[in-house]
Amino acid sequence: MRRTDLVIITIVLAAVVAVAGLRTSRERAAPAVATADKAGPAQPIPSEAAPTVLIPRVVDLGAGRCVPCRKMAPILAALRSEYAGRADVVFIDVWERPDLADRYRFRAIPTQIFYDRNGREAWRHEGFLDKPEIVAQFRRLGVE
Repeated sequence: MRRTDLVIITIVLAAVVAVAGLRTSRERAAPAVATADKAGPAQPIPSEAAPTVLIPRVVDLGAGRCVPCRKMAPILAALRSEYAGRADVVFIDVWERPDLADRYRFRAIPTQIFYDRNGREAWRHEGFLDKPEIVAQFRRLGVE
């Protein structure tokens, strides 16, 4: 990877983090009232962000325009199918849903966060993560 590419990636990531920080500051200052935004009316938080977890879960924070995230997409799709009913595999596009991404306090994309059966964070990884390592983390969480 060229130095210019690294500089561009760093600038983009810094901008994402800055926007997320501003959004968090506004949310803390504002009363907890659902409001409409440019995307339309406020939506209920989808199940991927629900605090109660009955089966282990991996949440992948990424973006559709991120190269490592795009490389992980088919891996996550395969795991979602293979582990249906035994583990949840969730992808959150942090550029499309910064409201959900704020709660995860990530520093880079992609970031994978593994949760145990009680909803507690068990392990966190930044960067591309291959299928064997994800499967190994599921096994550590008791998923066969």
